[in-house]
Amino acid sequence: MAEKEGQVYSTAPEDERAPEEQAVYALLERLGVEYTRVDHPAAWTMEDCREPEKQLDVRICKNLFLCNRQKTAFYLLMLPADKPFKTKDLSAQIGSARLSFAGEEFMQEFLGVQPGSVSVLGLMNDTGHRVQLLIEKEILRDTFFGCHPCKNTSSMKIRVSDLKNVILPAIGHPYTEVSLP
Repeated sequence: MAEKEGQVYSTAPEDERAPEEQAVYALLERLGVEYTRVDHPAAWTMEDCREPEKQLDVRICKNLFLCNRQKTAFYLLMLPADKPFKTKDLSAQIGSARLSFAGEEFMQEFLGVQPGSVSVLGLMNDTGHRVQLLIEKEILRDTFFGCHPCKNTSSMKIRVSDLKNVILPAIGHPYTEVSLP
């Protein structure tokens, strides 16, 4: 049975999905984490996420994959979509100057995702723990957050408490709270 775009589901898809997306649903099921999800056309910008946000009644996070100039330190920054990002505001907090966007090759190697599909759930693929998770404080204050299941043709709504207390400990990824103006 093909699933319908715009329909909200609380179970894994029944139709065939990309392996990276299937792995997310398998992880959440194994951990007993509840979620709702919706399928939609590929979301390449935060503007493309507006309709899924309405359907799920959640704020979908902006996820930025960053690195230092030497490409020896990597960061995944989760922040509210409407919050501007300036590297100087973050650099001082984490003690890493000259931050820039990490290349697609690192995104694939560490997170197992393609551009446009970066998600905190991709950290399940970072078994070498090369990526440091940074979460903007506003997200940590919310009850729910929204993200892609490692594929930008679906969006999910998950409890922030499940992220902090179940998912991140299970995949061995602590987080650092940051504050951006």
